[in-house]
Amino acid sequence: MVSSEYERRIAARFATFDQDGNGYIDREDFYGAAKALLTEFGVAARSDKGQALYGGAEAFWQGMAGIADRDGDQRITREEFVNGAVKRLRDNPDRFAEIARPFLHAALDVADGDGDGAATVEEAGRVLKCLGVPEDAAGPAAAALDADGDGKVGETEVVPAFARYFTVPE
Repeated sequence: MVSSEYERRIAARFATFDQDGNGYIDREDFYGAAKALLTEFGVAARSDKGQALYGGAEAFWQGMAGIADRDGDQRITREEFVNGAVKRLRDNPDRFAEIARPFLHAALDVADGDGDGAATVEEAGRVLKCLGVPEDAAGPAAAALDADGDGKVGETEVVPAFARYFTVPE
């Protein structure tokens, strides 16, 4: 049985997905995150990177909805998020990582100013701010993602960290 403390901590992460604050997660929240990233980094929506980001957002939404939208209304409530997505994925964070991977890959590509396949810590911090992480926490969180200390944040660092954040309350 999952503890209520676990549920409380994971439920707090719901707001990260509920970009517009309307009390549920839907496709528009994922598209809103994509639009914010494209605006932040000055990338056109119709560019290859922009299209990849929107495609990744759609894939992420479809994966989340398939796991959590229990009533099929194309919206994920906080309760569905906790009871559906998180409980089903906490024992398999790799599954969550695979659902998120296309979006995260495309987001890093948008942020990657020099085209070397990874974002700088500063660029990663900007991504986190676009995704709703408070400004005072985004920089330290991005720095923590740089596991090897090279000043860059790549997909191999971001995807597992993202999955852990949403599936492990500690």
